[in-house]
Amino acid sequence: MDLLPSYQVENKKHEIITPKIHGVADYLVVVFLLLSPKAFGLTGCIGLFTYALAGAYLLLTLLTDYNAGLFKRIDFSLHGKIDFMLSEILIILAYTFFNHNPVAKIYYQALGSALLMVWLFTHYKNAPIPLVD
Repeated sequence: MDLLPSYQVENKKHEIITPKIHGVADYLVVVFLLLSPKAFGLTGCIGLFTYALAGAYLLLTLLTDYNAGLFKRIDFSLHGKIDFMLSEILIILAYTFFNHNPVAKIYYQALGSALLMVWLFTHYKNAPIPLVD
């Protein structure tokens, strides 16, 4: 008996996050990124990087072709590839460039891991099919 809804394609039951839910999560990530420098004391270059990341993530969200997207220029499957790469980059940054700052290290480890989990559980093939003129 399944306790979570399954949007199954090719027996991928782990993909339980729909594009609509993913869009809401993307906007929540942007808000979280914008609040994080003050909340966690991320100052200097790390704080600026976090604000820049929020702007880039907002742009990605607005340009993606899914319910949350406004301009719909980026295919949702490409959005998923970007999410995956970004999560990996953030985890790598935590252990390299941000290694000297314990708060930033933990912050970016957690953020990268959370984005990776969202990527893992998102059903990227469930995106709306673009209409052909």
